[in-house]
Amino acid sequence: MQIQVNTSNGIENTDALERWAQTQLNESLARFGRDITRVEVQLSDETGGAKTGSGDKRCMMEARLANHPPAAVTHHADTQDEAFRGAARKLFNALEHTLGKLHDPKHRDRESIRREPADPGTAQQAA
Repeated sequence: MQIQVNTSNGIENTDALERWAQTQLNESLARFGRDITRVEVQLSDETGGAKTGSGDKRCMMEARLANHPPAAVTHHADTQDEAFRGAARKLFNALEHTLGKLHDPKHRDRESIRREPADPGTAQQAA
C-alpha cells in the first residue's frame, strides 16, 4: 500500500510526519492491505496558522481501492494529530462498510429470503 502525504496552509511536510503517517495508516488499515493500492492524505490549517483551535485543522484521506471506487473522508479538529486520527478512524469505518462483507466468511453462508415461487400458478392464485 502506497501512502502519499500532502500538506498546505501552514503545515510543514517533513520526513518525520510522512514516516509517522505511514506507520499509523499501515497499522490501522492492515486488514484491508490487499485491497488498497494507495492512500492520499491532505493535511491543512484552514486559518493559515493565524488562529489556533476551534477545529481549524483539516485532514482529508482518500483510499484508492482495487476493483472498487475510491473511499474519501474528512475530519476537522483542534490539532493536526486529532484531525489525522479522526480521519483515519473514519476511513477505517468506510472501508469496513465497503469491504468488510467481502472478507467475512459468515456473510455469504446465509440463504437469500428472495426466492422464485416453486410453481408459477401458485403465485397467481395467492394474488
